[in-house]
Amino acid sequence: MAPHCNTMDGPVVTAAEMALEMENINYVLPFVSKESEDELKYAFDKTLLVRELSEDAAEIADYWFFETAVRLHRKDEGKTYTGLKPAGLDWGPVVGKAEKALEIEDPSKLIKFLLETVEEALNKRFTNAIQKKDYDLNDVDAAREYTNAMLEFVLFSNDLYKWIKKD
Repeated sequence: MAPHCNTMDGPVVTAAEMALEMENINYVLPFVSKESEDELKYAFDKTLLVRELSEDAAEIADYWFFETAVRLHRKDEGKTYTGLKPAGLDWGPVVGKAEKALEIEDPSKLIKFLLETVEEALNKRFTNAIQKKDYDLNDVDAAREYTNAMLEFVLFSNDLYKWIKKD
C-alpha cells in the first residue's frame, strides 16, 4: 500500500472509521491478512463495547482500534509500525496521482509521470558515469569516482528492474 497507510486520513484508518460507524468489521478486514483477522476482530468487538461508556472512552477506544488496524496492516506488509501519523502529510506527487488514476479508472497520467521520473533518474546517473569515464589510469581517485558512478547507474538500473518485476 501507499506510504500513507499509517496516517489518520489514510485508507486503513478511513476503513476502520467506516467499520465503527457502520458496526461492520468487513470495511477494514481487507487491509489485514487472514492471520491477523482474529486480532483485529477482537479489537473491533472491544472497541464497540467501550464506545458505549462515554464520549471520552469512545475517542480513546477508536484511536486504539485505528492503531491496531494500522499496526496489523504494517506487520502484514513486513513493515515496522511506528505509530499513527497525523492527517494531511505530504507524501509527494505519486500517491495522489495513483489515487486519482484509480478514481477515474485511467492510469495514463500516472504512467507518463513515472516514466518521465525514471528517465530523468537514469539519465542523471548515466551522464554522471559517462562524464567520469575517461579518467587517467594513474589517477586512482578519478578511477574510484568513475567506478562509483558506474556502479550507481548499473545497480540503480538493476534494482529498478527487480522492483518492477517483483510479484
